[in-house]
Amino acid sequence: MNYVQKIKEESENADDYIYKDIKLNDNIINIINIETITSSDDINNFILKKISFLENLQTNDLVNYLYNYLPTTSINKIKDYDTLKDKLLNGYTILIINNKEILAVETRRNLTSGPRETDYEKTILGPKDAFIEHYNTNLGLIRRRIKNINLHTKSFSLGKYTKTKVSLLYLNGIVKKELVNKISKKLQKINIDGIIDSNYLKKYLNTSKSLFPTLKSTERPDLASEALLEGKVLLLVDNSPEVLILPTFFIDFFHTSDDYYQKSINASFIRLIRLIAFIIAIFLPAIYVALTTHNPDSMPINLLLSFQSQRISVPFPAFVEAILMIIAFEILRESDIRIPSTMGSAVSILGGLVLGDAAVNAGIVSPIMIIVVAISAISGLLIQSIEAINSIRWYRFLVIILSSIFGYYGIFLGTILILTNLSDAKSLDKDYLYPFAPINFQEQEDGFLKISKPKVKLRNPILSNNKVRGK
Repeated sequence: MNYVQKIKEESENADDYIYKDIKLNDNIINIINIETITSSDDINNFILKKISFLENLQTNDLVNYLYNYLPTTSINKIKDYDTLKDKLLNGYTILIINNKEILAVETRRNLTSGPRETDYEKTILGPKDAFIEHYNTNLGLIRRRIKNINLHTKSFSLGKYTKTKVSLLYLNGIVKKELVNKISKKLQKINIDGIIDSNYLKKYLNTSKSLFPTLKSTERPDLASEALLEGKVLLLVDNSPEVLILPTFFIDFFHTSDDYYQKSINASFIRLIRLIAFIIAIFLPAIYVALTTHNPDSMPINLLLSFQSQRISVPFPAFVEAILMIIAFEILRESDIRIPSTMGSAVSILGGLVLGDAAVNAGIVSPIMIIVVAISAISGLLIQSIEAINSIRWYRFLVIILSSIFGYYGIFLGTILILTNLSDAKSLDKDYLYPFAPINFQEQEDGFLKISKPKVKLRNPILSNNKVRGK
């Protein structure tokens, strides 16, 4: 097989494929690299200069000399054409000696910037670095924090065309091996044209019917490292700045990295605020709709008269009014996300103020409805996960619809449906509401309240083999 000709045919002579032929005595060395993903300085300094010094070497001597003396730690002997293509497309420079012996030398170009500050998982007290789109850098950020030989990686190449590197990280001796094997089997079954980002894997690993996410992604190396110490597993995907944490429980979305960098009493207070905000985000508009539609007799007379006086000129029932305002807020939130960063949030803020004031003056909505929807929407933003925020949106719509039909009974029914949906959820066959269902009092020391850790703490029993955890 003429390897050079084969590559030219399959790539259709792509512009960034570079071919160079060197004649050395009786030997022909074909050098192939892809200009856009390889470093020309590395190729010149570590390959071409070394080859220029060679004289009077036979074929076998030439191959062994290049393999042993090229100044690089990553050089491989290639036996088949498929491996040759894989190395070439991953930034290696290919050396073909007499169209028989093949060497692959790593000369990848650094196409990424250094570690940056996270975009949406802000921290006040903790470290500021974050994952980027480079696999080696991301793995290095974790190894900097966990300096232990038991930090193991298990790599996969996923995607028929992208051949994306996906690595499974775990701490041997802490994690349960059946968890690692289960995730490995799921990854091996994935058959897709390409994996562009870690979020592509969620639909293959998340088999739960819950609206609330059962997988969590993070940009923070400290949060990922803490998950490993708890007995969880990480998935690192090349070209993705987010790492997946498996399994994930409901309580994990109410925790942030800052909770572990401050006093327990302060962390507990903030967690309770997040829980209250979660409840407000889902139920506040529904409670207002139930009060004004079905259960006005449960309000004090002065409050009832105040509500009614504000709604005299509103032509819509409270349910329609609430839906319109929620949709208007979602439009403003989406525009704020998609608008160019150079324009900032000025457009969405101005739109909210002007449209809200104009709608009240026109008698389309009541002032109290704007207050209710604004408080509900803002409360839903206290949770950092975008997927969790989207789930809150659907829960809010569900409860509003039920409250508009059944009043308080609808809110009660909606609560039962939400709890049932969460209770039925599984994250890799683990109970999603753990440690509340099934209940584990030891693990609730780090639940909605953060109790000061004793000198010795037990690890999560459903994740870890090693029971004792350090201070």
